[in-house]
Amino acid sequence: MIHRRTLIAAAPLWLAAPRLAGAQPVLENARVLCGFPAGGTTDAVSRRVAEKLRGPYARSVLVDNKAGAGGRLAVEEVSRAAPDGGTLLLTPAAMITLYPHLYTRLAYGPRDLRPVSTACHLAFGFGVGPAVPESVRDIKGFLAWAKANPEQANYASPGAGTPPHFVGALLAKESGLDLRHVPYKGSAPGVQDLLGGQVAAMSSPVGDYLPHLKSGKLRLLATSGAQRSKLVPDVATYAEQGLPALTMNEWYGFFLPGKASDEVTQRAAAAIAAAVRTPEVIEAFAQLGLEAAASTPAELAKAVADENAAWGPIVKRVGFKPEA
Repeated sequence: MIHRRTLIAAAPLWLAAPRLAGAQPVLENARVLCGFPAGGTTDAVSRRVAEKLRGPYARSVLVDNKAGAGGRLAVEEVSRAAPDGGTLLLTPAAMITLYPHLYTRLAYGPRDLRPVSTACHLAFGFGVGPAVPESVRDIKGFLAWAKANPEQANYASPGAGTPPHFVGALLAKESGLDLRHVPYKGSAPGVQDLLGGQVAAMSSPVGDYLPHLKSGKLRLLATSGAQRSKLVPDVATYAEQGLPALTMNEWYGFFLPGKASDEVTQRAAAAIAAAVRTPEVIEAFAQLGLEAAASTPAELAKAVADENAAWGPIVKRVGFKPEA
C-alpha cells in the first residue's frame, strides 16, 4: 500500500495558533509571493490572507505574483529574500514536496525555506460528464464502464505531474485498466471539455466541480481525503470504495526564507493563524472549494518531511519520468 500524504487536521484554529508576540513592532511593508497568475486559486488564497495581515502584521501587505516554471520562480525568490519577515511565500504543497521527485535540478532545497503555517487544505475529486452514462454513480461503476469501453476510457487533469494526475494514475494502477491521461494547462479548460463530453472523466480539486454539481451537468464519483469532504459530504471517498492507496490531500502553506529566526517565524505564524480563522476568510475559502486550516511551524515542517518521503514511491510506481 502506498503511504498516504500527511493531512494537517483542521483542528480548532485557536489551538494551533501560537500567540502573537506583542513586543515585536509591526513591519512597515511585507509582501506575499505567489507563484501563479492573478485570478487563480493560489492568488485568491494569497490575497484573502494578505488582507487580514494588513495592520496586525505589517502596515502594507502586497501580493506579488511571480508566475512561471510551475510555481518554482516564487519559491526561488523567497529562498533568496532577507529573513526579516518582510517576504512570505504562499504555495501549494507540490512545489515543496513533489517537485524534488520530478525535477533533477531545483534551485532551492529544504534548508532554503522555513515552514510557517498552513492556510487551508483540499481534496481531489474524480468527476464524470455526459460522455459517461447517467447510470454510473461511483468508482466501481466507472471502472466497469471503462473496461467495457476501452477506447473511451480517459481522464483529464490540470497538468502532467500534478497531484490530481497522480491520483488518476494510481486509479489506473490499482484497477489494472489502461486509463488514458489527458493533461490540460490548468483546471478550467479540462472542466470545459468534461462538460462538453470531449473527455470522459477528470481528476481535479473538488472545488472545480462545485458550480456544476447542482445542475447535474457533472457527477462526482469519489474524493481523495481521509474523511469525506465537508463541501460534498454525500460523495464517498476512494478509501470507502476500496481504494485506500488513493487517499491524499493538498495543502497551501506559508514559508519564510530558510534563515528566518524563531521569533520572526512565530510572529508570522500567529498572524496567519489569526487571519485564517476569521469568518470572512473561512467563507471565502469555502467558495473556492478549500477548507481553512492553520498549523504550527513544527506541524508544517513534519508534513513537508513526511510527504516528501511518500511521493518518491508514488512517482516511481506510476512510472512518471522526472524532468531534467
